[in-house]
Amino acid sequence: MRASPYLLLTLANLFWAGNWIVGRAFRDTVPPVALSFWRWTIALLLILPFAWPHLRRDWPRLAAAWRWLIPFGILGTACYNALCYVGLQYTTVINGLLLNSFIPVVIVVLGWAFLGKRLRPVEAIGVAASFLGVTAIVAHGDAATLAHLRLNAGDIWILVSVLAWAGYTLMLPHRPAVHPMSFLAAITVVGLLALAPAYAWEIAAGRFIAPTPAAFAGIAYTGIFPAFLGYVFWNRGVAETSPARAGLYLHLMPAFGIVLSMIFLDERPAAYHAVGIVLIFTGIWLNTRRLR
Repeated sequence: MRASPYLLLTLANLFWAGNWIVGRAFRDTVPPVALSFWRWTIALLLILPFAWPHLRRDWPRLAAAWRWLIPFGILGTACYNALCYVGLQYTTVINGLLLNSFIPVVIVVLGWAFLGKRLRPVEAIGVAASFLGVTAIVAHGDAATLAHLRLNAGDIWILVSVLAWAGYTLMLPHRPAVHPMSFLAAITVVGLLALAPAYAWEIAAGRFIAPTPAAFAGIAYTGIFPAFLGYVFWNRGVAETSPARAGLYLHLMPAFGIVLSMIFLDERPAAYHAVGIVLIFTGIWLNTRRLR
């Protein structure tokens, strides 16, 4: 019996939302770079059995594309997740997920700024609306916060992670023509190599994983579910529906995340969260309605 692609898309976003819960819940027992490093180590061990037959065939193309694989691995594997985990040391899951929802608009802006992509008037309005939404969240609904530059460090780290993922996404047209599992394995290896010096620095600074069953379970979750199954389920769902239709399911991630954060972390959404998310999603809708 084949699983519904819509169920797979839903589960992928549920797993990714859970990743944010783990990053916040274990901020005092699992340092952020350690969490990212072991997440991808576990994922690589799960990926390799599926990727190995394709890697043997695709190796010449991967080797020829090493100049692209390095930024893919640094931005998409190393930086994005590690920066999210760093941000969650200081900000809430609700804030982080809503700021992460800004990614589609950042992709549009960077494409316009650096790749010469034309920005239609309706897209410009969408960008402005989403920017106002992000501003409302970062300022916690208080204009004085912006006036005195009292910004939450965690929100800033999350926004930097958003830039990293947007840059990764814009580079995807330059992805080597190899099997998706080969590509994932290759950029995971690059990402782990990039994370290794930061992990060594984190250890040298005296930050270690607390050896508790809960901490190890949290690390295992991030490697098995968001990093491995989330990717596999998402790719299968996209292949059996369409990128445009699957993209709409990404809106489930902040919805799941907010509910999970209320259950497990006792976080409570505020009025400025509602204002911010409405503005961000309005911007996304204005920038994607032609695609739909």
